[in-house]
Amino acid sequence: MARPDPNRLPRWFVAAVTLPPLLFLVLFYAWPFVTLMWRGLSADAVSETFGRDSTWEVLWFTTWQAIASTLLTLAAGLGPAWAVSRFEFRGRRALLGLLTAVFVLPTVVVGAAIIAVLPDSMDRGVWAILGAHVVFNLAVVVRTVGAVWERLPLGLEQAAATLGAGPWRVFRTVTLPLLRPAIASATAIVFLFTFTSYGVIRVLGTTGRATIEVEVWRRATQLGDLGGAAVLAILQLIVLAVLVAVSTSIQRRTARTVDLVATPQRRRPRGRERWYVGLSVGLATVLVATPLLALIERSLWSRDGYTLRAWRNLGNDEIRPGLTLGIDPLGALWRSVTTAMWATIFSVLLGAIAIVAISALGRAGKLLDAGLMLPLGTSAVTIGFGMLITFDTDPFDWRASWWLVPIGHALVALPFVVRSGLGVVRAIDPDLRAAAATLGAPPIRAWATTTLPMMRRPLAIAAGLAAAISLGEFGATSFLSRTGSDTLPIAIERLLGRTGGSFQAQAFALSAILAAATITIVALVDLAGGDVSGTKRGDRARRR
Repeated sequence: MARPDPNRLPRWFVAAVTLPPLLFLVLFYAWPFVTLMWRGLSADAVSETFGRDSTWEVLWFTTWQAIASTLLTLAAGLGPAWAVSRFEFRGRRALLGLLTAVFVLPTVVVGAAIIAVLPDSMDRGVWAILGAHVVFNLAVVVRTVGAVWERLPLGLEQAAATLGAGPWRVFRTVTLPLLRPAIASATAIVFLFTFTSYGVIRVLGTTGRATIEVEVWRRATQLGDLGGAAVLAILQLIVLAVLVAVSTSIQRRTARTVDLVATPQRRRPRGRERWYVGLSVGLATVLVATPLLALIERSLWSRDGYTLRAWRNLGNDEIRPGLTLGIDPLGALWRSVTTAMWATIFSVLLGAIAIVAISALGRAGKLLDAGLMLPLGTSAVTIGFGMLITFDTDPFDWRASWWLVPIGHALVALPFVVRSGLGVVRAIDPDLRAAAATLGAPPIRAWATTTLPMMRRPLAIAAGLAAAISLGEFGATSFLSRTGSDTLPIAIERLLGRTGGSFQAQAFALSAILAAATITIVALVDLAGGDVSGTKRGDRARRR
């Protein structure tokens, strides 16, 4: 008969730390999701939704713009991926940092930047949408493909060249087959991001240019068609599940066995390589830097020339005496800061407790871990919509509660908190706890003294990620925020929708503030050793 482990945490303690994250997941994810399914799967709602021509038009536009965006992003990203993976040159780290900075920006900011850089006749519509998607997702291709490319052994390419193969044939017959799994992975990620695009479409879309997510929002908030919105939300979840399964199968079939080198084999470009590297790097830099610079320039521009009027008027919502704008820019900024603060507190506290529970539960902890990852694979729009229709009736009429928006943000950020700390806890040697127990510490104290100090740094990094996610969150917030309680992304989107250069200038100023705050937070996280690359952290909280 097996003897009980004297170092095992007491059952009452394990139950106590398991209950809070489990209740949070059930109350704010599972219950709204089931409610959404229940209301959306009625026969009448399904037949009416699929009987409308507009539904098929939305589905067609969502699909083809995602395909076009993915192909354009691949075309724009493979050149820079080759340059940064195979060569060492001045500005290489700066380019990677710039790509990452744009990738972590809120989608509303990217949309505003595209409006700033394009002429008025092109600042909205299909081309603006495609351009925003390319700028936004370029880092996915460069980092995902480049991470594999830089570790491919050069001997294979050199052997082919020795046998008489030219550069193009070497790439086509040797390099490309080895890169196909990475390219397939990048393709799947970009397609999923663009298929579920919401913030970019809300800012840059025109009439008849709506993705499924935007149509869900329109039907739920503007048309009052909760059944149709629910059907579309469920349809998107089904399509995403199929796409993930297909992409996984493709990556498995295209995989090639090759021993990757431990250290990247980069070298200085020489001869014609300098021109090709310079062209690839230059185009990528112009592509991602120009919108950001235009954002700042347009916040200072007016018909009378350059001025700080838009920045000075951020605290004044009065258009003229007796007529107000209806949007409080500084108030939105303050609400975003306070919302991010509470969302960070909620997600870090729950994440820390969940990490303890998962590590203490053993095999059963895998179920809790998988459950907490579910919001990562669910659209923020779906999360917000589910919470909207669930908590709108007594005794759970919480729509007017100040904490509902931070809770929605915490639900999106929680998977990153858990992932940041769980790996560290699992890497701790169990002998440390055994040694503490040998010195007389009870199990709880032994666990606390050996494990909690190790969690401080990853939880601090997770707090930064949670704050950045909350500051830019747009999808769930567009459902959960109330009039007069707009956060910064909501205020930016509303200002961009107003006619008049002064309103847009204020939107550009707010976008610059939000971009600076997000980039600063993520840079601090990166300096602290956190992983801010969406491809490395299995991203989809983006920044919706």
